[in-house]
Amino acid sequence: MAKKGIVNIYSSFNNTIIHITDATGAETISRISAGIVTDKGRLQGSPFPAMKAAKQASAEALEKGIEKVDIKVRAPGGSKQKIPGKGTQPAIRAISRSELDVGNIEDVTPVPHDGVRAKGGKRGRRV
Repeated sequence: MAKKGIVNIYSSFNNTIIHITDATGAETISRISAGIVTDKGRLQGSPFPAMKAAKQASAEALEKGIEKVDIKVRAPGGSKQKIPGKGTQPAIRAISRSELDVGNIEDVTPVPHDGVRAKGGKRGRRV
């Protein structure tokens, strides 16, 4: 039977982190960020380093025996941005082009149900 894993892609405006775990999510197989594969800090959130990081992570996973993966994409969420960064699509594409067999792709961005009270008091911010 093929060994299964989970690819967690956290993509914000500033960086993209690819974290591959086993099927339970308990054991880390590979964890690489776009900041590791580029030496320019300003490029961390861009597509090319995210693609390189995904290639490197998927190669590590294949080396450790993972054959099938499910992908979970996450943006910062909460009271921050709800849309994943620019590195998400290239990372998914790089993983699907590798020898890993991709199953489900789902968005697991945390969504606030109520949230905290907005700052500014009862009448809002007065200018």
